[in-house]
Amino acid sequence: MKALLLLFLLAQVCSASLVPEREKDPEYWRRQAQETLQNALRLQRLNQNVAKNLILFLGDGMGVSTVTAARILKGQLQHGQGEESLLEMEKFPYVALAKTYNTNAQVPDSAGTATAYLCGVKANEGTLGVSAGVTRDRCNTTKGQEVTSILRWAKDAGKAVGIVTTTRVTHATPSAAYAHSANRDWYSDGEMPPDALEGGCKDIARQLVENIPDIEVILGGGRKYMFPKNTTDVEYPHEEKHRGTRLDGRNLVQAWHEAKSPGKVAKYVWHRRDLLALNLSRVDFLLGLFEPGDMVYELDRNNETDPSLSEMVAVAIRMLQKNPRGFFLLVEG
Repeated sequence: MKALLLLFLLAQVCSASLVPEREKDPEYWRRQAQETLQNALRLQRLNQNVAKNLILFLGDGMGVSTVTAARILKGQLQHGQGEESLLEMEKFPYVALAKTYNTNAQVPDSAGTATAYLCGVKANEGTLGVSAGVTRDRCNTTKGQEVTSILRWAKDAGKAVGIVTTTRVTHATPSAAYAHSANRDWYSDGEMPPDALEGGCKDIARQLVENIPDIEVILGGGRKYMFPKNTTDVEYPHEEKHRGTRLDGRNLVQAWHEAKSPGKVAKYVWHRRDLLALNLSRVDFLLGLFEPGDMVYELDRNNETDPSLSEMVAVAIRMLQKNPRGFFLLVEG
């Protein structure tokens, strides 16, 4: 057992030392991106108009092999061989591939990849919203290494912004849009080690409420990380695993409400019925948390209590399109 532990620690040390110093600098990735873009622009005359609205649809784990399998299945369901079929997205006039590897891992995780495509910076496995100068689990490496995301840039440009996910709203993909953490699993302070709390690092749920308090739409799962430890869940009152997890005693849904400017209408919902009944013309901010943890897979979804992904997206677009300057919406399935 001791030998295995020693090997694990050596692997961690070696893994950290393998990241070149230049890759720890966010500017390295930004310069590389700009050079790639300029080279592409020199190849052909592209439409360089500026988009008013942007929706980023993210299929978690949807790499080339998964897309290939989906294409073949579609074709075979239509009684063909499969390979000759085309998915709708393959009919777009422009299609591109992006590499979202982690700086210390060839097989990446959702936190590092989300940091890549939302912030434009490659990062270490398990870290989110930070540069490769941050080591997983080490709170004291975070300060000064925070990087900003396209959601922040859109908000700064005066656009409305939103997040829709079928996971927890504090999960790796959505949280890279607003949080900076040395560990993707620090959903609430109840999941954080004592040294990280003592070091002043904030849990992801708290960052959701505090970092960018004016996100117009947040829809997904993750209720239990917003409420004090052992708070009974509104939907599953008899299930202990769904109770609140916060150690600081804070009700972050209440804190989310209180952070809004006077005169602004903020609505919190946890039931599909309440979401679909909203008069969105009279709502400025919307928070919907439909499960204690991740939302249920579509095949098993309770159609009464939980909205579908398409229903959440439709509500989000109706909310965000009220902004004449446009919007950015992140959608994860």
